[in-house]
Amino acid sequence: MPTEHHLMTTYGRLPVAFTHGEGAWLWDESGRRYLDGLAGVAVNGLGHAHPAIVEAVCAQARRLIHVSNWYENREQEALAERLCAVSGMDRAFFANSGAEANEAALKLARLHGHRKEVEAPAVIVVEGSFHGRTLGTLSASGSRKVQAGFEPLVPGFRRVPFNDLDAVRQVGARDQTIVAVLVEPILGEGGIQIPDAGYLTGLRQICDEAGWLLILDEIQTGLCRSGAWFAWQLEQARPDVMTVAKALGNGVPIGACLARGAAAELFHPGQHGSTFGGNPLATAVGHAVLETLDDMRAWDRAAALGQRLLARLRERLSGTEGVKAVRGRGLLIGVELDRPAQAVMRLALDRGLLLNVTAERVVRLLPPLILSDDQAGLLADGTADAICEFLAS
Repeated sequence: MPTEHHLMTTYGRLPVAFTHGEGAWLWDESGRRYLDGLAGVAVNGLGHAHPAIVEAVCAQARRLIHVSNWYENREQEALAERLCAVSGMDRAFFANSGAEANEAALKLARLHGHRKEVEAPAVIVVEGSFHGRTLGTLSASGSRKVQAGFEPLVPGFRRVPFNDLDAVRQVGARDQTIVAVLVEPILGEGGIQIPDAGYLTGLRQICDEAGWLLILDEIQTGLCRSGAWFAWQLEQARPDVMTVAKALGNGVPIGACLARGAAAELFHPGQHGSTFGGNPLATAVGHAVLETLDDMRAWDRAAALGQRLLARLRERLSGTEGVKAVRGRGLLIGVELDRPAQAVMRLALDRGLLLNVTAERVVRLLPPLILSDDQAGLLADGTADAICEFLAS
């Protein structure tokens, strides 16, 4: 049997390897079944082996997997049209990942700044954010854990606390190089941190007044997971630039940077590109994902399931010493503990349940949007059992 000896040690893996999946379930090499409460970190929104996705992969692979972006691409054009229709944006650039989509967004911010004759454009970002692991996106992220060891960081970022409009205004008042704000509508890797009502609309107003771009990273929150197609729609705070990835391909690598208005016209031929980005296979699958989400009204399902999960977790964990908060929006759920909680992942795995821990102390659930009511109950109870065992140890 192959081992990990030839893999770089970039992951602290748990001792299980999966052979196949169906819906919200995965099976390991011994035939044991696991309920997937993580969905590949918000990737498998439609679960595993969804018939529409399997058919899209197979049908497109039989026709055409890849051609250069030097040529027209009808699958790419169709996905861009559908994405813009559901997002209210005007144009799309396709990449292979969320980090690449965010790099495109940052490049748009710099072009916007130079057009305004700002020599060294800067972007306001927030503490606790996560935007990727390229040098540019880790520099934009608000996590020293992500950045440590990779200095010097890329310059041009001004960091403020999340959910603090006054801090944004203060930075803008004293720094004339600011050209954009980049923020996640809900901090995902930062521990499922949900801002106050009005935060996104406040950012929209500030950006409009200052002539800045509002850039929203919807890589984890988008595509119905938050209870709307995109989390900004819950406040009607439409951005100038938005990034998506993760669930867009349901496991097939794809990311997109969407823009509207003047921001959608900033790139010109030769200024940006990708060898694989938006190839026929990935974009055909992305189109199938959007159609399936639309057909099942996945935003409504995520909102209802999220309420069910939150209610059950709060019922089970109410009064439990060591539990600081149970919070969420749609199917982004976090249980914050009063101590480092990495061991909960292994305890959950022993119970046949997949979840993870982020921001050191937050047990995070990002289940597939196709989860059944019964599976939601199993997920909530299994998570509560693992947490209670951990806290009692």
